[in-house]
Formats: sequence, structure tokens, C-alpha cells
Amino acid sequence: MPINDRIILGIDPGTVVMGYGLIHVKNNKVEPIGLGVIKLDKYDDLTLRLKKIFERTIGIIEEFKPDELAIEAPFFGKNVQSMLKLGRAQGVAIAAALSKNIPITEYSPKKIKMSITGNGNASKEQVAAMLQQILGIKKEQEFLDATDALGAALCHYYQNKHGNTSQINYSGWKAFLTDNPDKLHLKK
Repeated sequence: MPINDRIILGIDPGTVVMGYGLIHVKNNKVEPIGLGVIKLDKYDDLTLRLKKIFERTIGIIEEFKPDELAIEAPFFGKNVQSMLKLGRAQGVAIAAALSKNIPITEYSPKKIKMSITGNGNASKEQVAAMLQQILGIKKEQEFLDATDALGAALCHYYQNKHGNTSQINYSGWKAFLTDNPDKLHLKK
């Protein structure tokens, strides 16, 4: 699929609730095409939860056929056990995408919040409110993990708006102009 026509899947991993959101980008217009949460609290066994995350992620991929995955990175908190569980959930979702050959980009929660709201310390409610304005989605308290996931997808779009699926750093203007000769216009 060309870079100006692609589907981006965003995931907010979790072992109790995992959020997902999808956007369709066509000719630089962004439209939400799906979002939801996978509730896992009914399963007592962590390994069963991880299996469900894998299966549901595969199901979402097969249903929507995303071209890319943007996933929120675990952040360091006070509870190391919670962070380990979150990392496992993220790893299983990544493995599901890798099994379908989908490129993955990881974003910190601060990067996603900054990209959506302009404030890296924004609350889930603030992210949802901005997505409501930007994409016209309904803001529902129960789906805050889904809007976080949608935020990851939109952050990925913003970061790669011109088709740069990997970040490129230039050592200076000369290196930039070597890669982008069409950007130089000399006056005669």
C-alpha cells in the first residue's frame, strides 16, 4: 500500500485491559476506522491473558489488515512487577504483529501525549478530548485505553507524515541536501 494510503494500528498494552485503535490515512487525511478494548480481568492466569492478547491482536490484524503498528512502550513506575507484566503484554502484541510481517514502532507515553495534546504529562482524559476534536470520535470513559491506543497510531502518523517510516538524522545541511536535492532552489 502506498505511504499515502495506509492503515495504522495503535496498541496500548496491558494485562488487565488492552486498548487498540486504527486509523486510515489516505492522501494525508486521517480517519478513525476502529477502536476498542480487550478486557482480560476475567482470566486469573497471566499466561492465559498473554495468549488472549496474542489471539485478539492476530484477529484485529486479520480483520483490518494494518500496514504498521504503533505501540506504547512500558514506562518505569514504582511497581516493578506491574512493569514486567506490561512488558510481557507489549511483547506478545509485538510478536503477533511480527508473525504477520507488520513493521513496529514503539513510542513512549510522553511522546504520544506530547504529539496529541502538546503536553507530555497530559491525562488519559485530555488525550481522549483532543482525539475527539481531531478525529471526531466519541469520548467514553470506559474506552480511555482505546483512545490511548488511537493516540499511538496518530502519533505514528505525525512522526512519519512524509513516508519516513524510520527516523532519519542528518549531520548537517550538506547531508540533508545530498539526500534531498529537490529542496534546493538556486536563484539565477
